[in-house]
Amino acid sequence: MLSKSTKIILNYIFGIGLFVWLSYSMYHQLRYKDNLHISAEKLRQSVGAHQVAIIIVFMMMILNWGIEAWKWKVLINPLEKISFRRSFYAILSGVSFSVNTPNHIGEYGGRILYLRGENRLQAISATFVGSISQFITTLLFGCLGLIFFATYFGADIHFLFLPVFFWKLFVLFCLLMVATLAIFLYFRLTLIVRLFGRVKWLRRFQKYVVVMAEFPPSMLLKVMLLSMLRYLIFSAQYLILLEIMGVEMLWWQGWTMIFLIYLVMAMIPSVTIAELGIRGEVGLYFLGLLSANKIGIIAGTLGIWLINLVIPAIFGSLLLLGIKVLNEGKMAVILKKQHV
Repeated sequence: MLSKSTKIILNYIFGIGLFVWLSYSMYHQLRYKDNLHISAEKLRQSVGAHQVAIIIVFMMMILNWGIEAWKWKVLINPLEKISFRRSFYAILSGVSFSVNTPNHIGEYGGRILYLRGENRLQAISATFVGSISQFITTLLFGCLGLIFFATYFGADIHFLFLPVFFWKLFVLFCLLMVATLAIFLYFRLTLIVRLFGRVKWLRRFQKYVVVMAEFPPSMLLKVMLLSMLRYLIFSAQYLILLEIMGVEMLWWQGWTMIFLIYLVMAMIPSVTIAELGIRGEVGLYFLGLLSANKIGIIAGTLGIWLINLVIPAIFGSLLLLGIKVLNEGKMAVILKKQHV
């Protein structure tokens, strides 16, 4: 057994250590990327020249994660009643965990710290339902982006004796099939619960996913609509930042291209804190078809990465200082105070 003083030390080391690591990782990403200092300077200048627009983008960030907190609160409700503030804290803490794990998988661990111990494993499956709704949203809007891309770019180029346009349509067809299957399973979660009951090696985990069978279609539709609203908000943030950085293009073309960028990013396994280079390359490829302002595109990509992911992650790591991860009794008292 650990002594009380040892637990306190370990708890604070955990929170402070995560904060320091996130800060160092952000510095490393900004310091060692080719030509990124030019885009960072462009971002700094634009912040000074467009303060109102930047404030709007920050407010949209709060709204973005606020909607995610509302969505998670709805999903967790069958397990445990939590306040919106507690849900919002959990979301930010989840972001701080997720930035160091592939494809945001660490967010599950950060969020469940705010729940009672007996509910945490079931909460993972409830959180997974929210991730499915966000993934479906990314697929559907990404298909719109792919339709635009297939229509306007590369129609006359050939690959393996077939027009690239054909391959784009093939990819679009596959994505639509995946989206259709995902939507079907999303509104038939009882099928997944039954699968856990029928497969021998999954049977012991069924008690942790049974909560998914308690979600009525009306609630799942609400969660899906919240996911779509959130998606439109952070897509609009990206578009506003590109406008601030002087990237000139038709707004609807930029928006559809952003849909395609998010689709590609969702398909590429990556760690958030280290994905700035990937985001920059993907953004340059697709948005570069609409504008020659490469510095502005990279600056906008840098801005959305900092505002929507890095800054919330740093705040989330600081919130972890208020949670006694290794002391269940203390944690329950803190959560009870947050619930008031």
